[in-house]
Amino acid sequence: MVNDNLEIKTICPDAEKSLFTIESTESDIQRETEAFAAVTSDQHNTLPRIKILGTGGTIASKGADSSQTAGYHVDLSIQELLESIPDISGVCQIEYEQLCNVDSKDINEEILLRIYKGISDSLQSFDGIVITHGTDTLAETAFFIESTIDFGDLPVVFVGSMRPSTSVSADGPMNLYQAICIAADSKSRGRGVLVSLNDQVSAGYYITKTNANSLDSFNVRQGYLGNFFNNEVHYYYPPVKPLGCHKFKLRLEEYMPTPRFPEVCIIYAHQSVDPELVDLVAKRYKGLVIATMGAGSLPKAVNERCLAQTIPIVYSKRSMDGMVPNVNLPHPLEEKTSNVIASGYLSPEKSRILLQLCLTKSYTIQEARNVFYGVYGG
Repeated sequence: MVNDNLEIKTICPDAEKSLFTIESTESDIQRETEAFAAVTSDQHNTLPRIKILGTGGTIASKGADSSQTAGYHVDLSIQELLESIPDISGVCQIEYEQLCNVDSKDINEEILLRIYKGISDSLQSFDGIVITHGTDTLAETAFFIESTIDFGDLPVVFVGSMRPSTSVSADGPMNLYQAICIAADSKSRGRGVLVSLNDQVSAGYYITKTNANSLDSFNVRQGYLGNFFNNEVHYYYPPVKPLGCHKFKLRLEEYMPTPRFPEVCIIYAHQSVDPELVDLVAKRYKGLVIATMGAGSLPKAVNERCLAQTIPIVYSKRSMDGMVPNVNLPHPLEEKTSNVIASGYLSPEKSRILLQLCLTKSYTIQEARNVFYGVYGG
C-alpha cells in the first residue's frame, strides 16, 4: 500500500548507483520528536535526585601554580566544582546549594548547624545528599550528623580532597564525581553517613584523618565499606549502620539566634603534665576530655584532680587505634560518685562532640556513660 506521507528523493543522478533517503512529512517529524522527548523525559524523571551542599575545603581551593599543594585558599563555588567533573546527566538529577565556603578549620557551631539544617531540609525531596567538606575536620562533622539526624535509608555522602583544584593530578574532581555516583547508587542505601575519598567508601561515623598530606589520608579500621572502580560502587557487606549509635534530637529554635552547645575542652596528656590544668578547665568549661597516654593511663596526681571535679570527664586516648575500657578508669573514694567516663574507641575530638550532645540534653553522668558504652566499649 502506497504511503502518501513519505517522499523519496535520489541523492545521486545515476539510478543504478543511487542511494535513497526517506523523508517524513512535517507532521511525522513533529510526532517523532514529541515521542522521543517523552521517552527522554521519562528516563530523566526516573533518575535519582541528588542534592549537593557546598561548604568549602581544599576541594574548593586554588593555589598560585600547579605544583602548589600547601598555602592555598578556598576560592571555588559548588557550581564551579561541578563544571570540572564528568557528565552525570545519565546518572542522576542534580541540585546544589552553597551553605558556606570556608576552610574546615573555621567550621564552628553556627556552620555545623547550618549543615545540619541543609541536610534536614533536603531529606524529603531527594534520593541522596552529598556534602563537600575540608578533610581536617570532616570526621567531626560526619560524626555529628550521624549522631543527630535520623535520615532512614537515604545515603548521605561527605567528600573532600587533599590537593587544591589547581594542582597537578588534583583529586577533588574524581572524588566529587565518585561521591555523586555513590549517593545515587541504590546499594548505598541504609549504610548511614558515608565518605568518598581516594577511591574508597568509608563509614563517616568511624573515619579518622591519620595523615596530614597524603592522598591516602584516612584510616577506617572499623569502617572501610568498599571501593569505587571504573564507574562502579563495590560494597563488601550488606547495608548496616553503626551499632548502638545514639540519636540526639535537636530543636534548632533552641540554638537560635546564637548557636551554642555546652563547652567541652580537650587536654592532651604528656610526660610531666600539670595537674592544675584540670582545675583550670573545670572552672571554665562544662565538660572535659583527656587524651590519655595509653588506654586511660594518667599520673596519679592528675587522676586525683579529675575525681575531685563535679563536671563529667571523658578518658580518651592519644593513640590512633585501641580503646579505653571502664576497668582502666580511676576509682573514687567509696562515698563519692564517679564523674569519669571511658571513651572506648572514640577519639578525643569525637568524644568531645558526644559529651556536648549529652550535656545539651542534660544527661546525668550515668546516662552519658551509657551513651558512650552503647557502641564504643567505654
